[in-house]
Amino acid sequence: MSEHMEHSPTAVEHEYGASEIQVLEGLEAVRKRPGMYIGSTSSSGLHHLVYEIVDNAIDEALAGYCDTITVEILDGDVIRVTDNGRGIPVDIQPQTGRPALEVVYTVLHAGGKFGGGGYKVSGGLHGVGASVVNALSEWLEVRVHKNGKIYQMRFARGHITQEMTIVGTTDRTGTTVTFKPDPEMFDTLVYDYETLHTRMREQAFLNAGLKITTEDRRPGMEQKHTMHYEGGIKEFVTWLNRNKTAIHPGVIYMQGVKTDSEAEVAIQYNDSYNDTILSFANNIHTPEGGMHETGFKTALTRVLNAYGQKTGLIKGDDKVSGEDVREGLTAVISVKLTDAQFEGQTKAKLGNASMRTLVDNIVSAGLTEFLEENPAVAKIILEKAMTANRAREAARRARDSIRRKNALEGATLPGKLSDCNERDPELTEIYIVEGDSAGGSAKGGRDARFQAILPLWGKMLNVEKARADKVYGNDKLNPVITALGAGIGDDFDVTKLRYHKVIIMADADVDGSHIRTLLLTFFFRFMRPLIEHGYVYAAVPPLFKISRGKTTKLAFSEEEREKLAAELRGDNPNAKVEISRFKGLGEMEPHELWETTMNPETRVLKRIELEDAVAADETFTVLMGEKVEPRKEFIEKKAKYVVNLDI
Repeated sequence: MSEHMEHSPTAVEHEYGASEIQVLEGLEAVRKRPGMYIGSTSSSGLHHLVYEIVDNAIDEALAGYCDTITVEILDGDVIRVTDNGRGIPVDIQPQTGRPALEVVYTVLHAGGKFGGGGYKVSGGLHGVGASVVNALSEWLEVRVHKNGKIYQMRFARGHITQEMTIVGTTDRTGTTVTFKPDPEMFDTLVYDYETLHTRMREQAFLNAGLKITTEDRRPGMEQKHTMHYEGGIKEFVTWLNRNKTAIHPGVIYMQGVKTDSEAEVAIQYNDSYNDTILSFANNIHTPEGGMHETGFKTALTRVLNAYGQKTGLIKGDDKVSGEDVREGLTAVISVKLTDAQFEGQTKAKLGNASMRTLVDNIVSAGLTEFLEENPAVAKIILEKAMTANRAREAARRARDSIRRKNALEGATLPGKLSDCNERDPELTEIYIVEGDSAGGSAKGGRDARFQAILPLWGKMLNVEKARADKVYGNDKLNPVITALGAGIGDDFDVTKLRYHKVIIMADADVDGSHIRTLLLTFFFRFMRPLIEHGYVYAAVPPLFKISRGKTTKLAFSEEEREKLAAELRGDNPNAKVEISRFKGLGEMEPHELWETTMNPETRVLKRIELEDAVAADETFTVLMGEKVEPRKEFIEKKAKYVVNLDI
């Protein structure tokens, strides 16, 4: 086992036995309301099952007993997670008189995280992970290597199908969990290797020395990655900045311990205008931040202002704001603590106030020391913050002048907007449509009661390379800002949003995808709550119309076209089936556009989720940024997925 583990403040000197497992209640609730436990039954919930099992293995790593984890996608989208920890206890749990292994997988709120000394620090906080995965799996098999024996148990939809049995002997310890998600519970059953690989890479960065392997073993999709980072979160920051240009060498790293808690922070500035701050508590990503992130932001602003004043880089009473000092910042904050208080089962926000103090203290001390020892780097960082401050001031002036202009014009809505009659935002939707011709068809085909249409024409601004002051007043983006009515940037107020469905409707070709990316970048940078609240959608226009006699079907891909054509032929393989390809949205008749893309009864909408802000941000940076090499690599990698190019 690596040396790193032996000295970890989270390591536990403890035999992990059945008495550590405590019981609270039964499993039916999970199947009735799966969203409460895994967030949703969409693709994100499907992937969440894997994270729950991996979290348990990582808890073993934190306790100092596991240094290797393997996550495999097997044929048929079956998942297998293997670790070399102590193995789940197999002795009798005193409260229930049943083997602990059974209790962990069949009783909700059972686990070593509630009492006893099984774990000091754990990500699998609520002890619901293993049993929830079991409840939502068509079948699950767990094998425990322990005491020189291999113990096996099998379940189906949370019920035992094979009692705990000894099936062999072994010379190692650890747990292997294999499961197949239940088709009755999930909207999709197909795992995305990239999503799992990204998450596991994150975990390997957060746990220096832990080796995690991901492997896709589905026929025709085979690939494998092993991740092992001795540099931990310092390497994570370097990796996040790999497509950006750092403005100072090396990553600034700070770390500190207080009683049972530890915190570490790694930062590096780059030449972009956006910040990427990723925070974690007990290895769990907290996308909504929390106390640890607040402590970091407060200390960063205070330290840079104090240093600037002291050295005369900041004159008189001037100050740089939090937003200024975070421009171009990439930071990873990772805290580990004994009694983590998360808000909600999906653990999006950390509530422990002690973490604010701990992170604030280590950043105050560590960053002050770094700046004093590295005055040249300090000067570069402060100059960037001062430039950001001036740009923000320019943006404010631009924004105020727009506000004044709008006030004079009576806050008129954009001329191109065809608004709907309904005023309740919950009932309305706006289609942002590429080009005037498609806008005309959409306007003709819509239901004016609740559907508004805003056509965009010409080339939109690439916000990756523009500061906020350039965005205000941009003639392509302004109509979008005004139509949505909720402001932008710091002023964005989701309660003022005029439509709760913002639907991007663009052609299924390369130009369409470009417009989508630009709009999403813009929303991501300047109206992020729009995506966080799930208000942004992409319309999915069909590609083909297949007809036989009076029966007409729509296909959204070439595979679907072939399948539907075969269905319509039925028993007669030679039957004549007409297949026509939809050109662009602008060439559709209004009634066709309504039937295919706008009718709530029949249309296909894809909700845009911030599943992985890092991945979204990366794609934007790669596609829109200055560096050519990553873009070339991205295009070459993705080219095999591109169909229907208009060449």
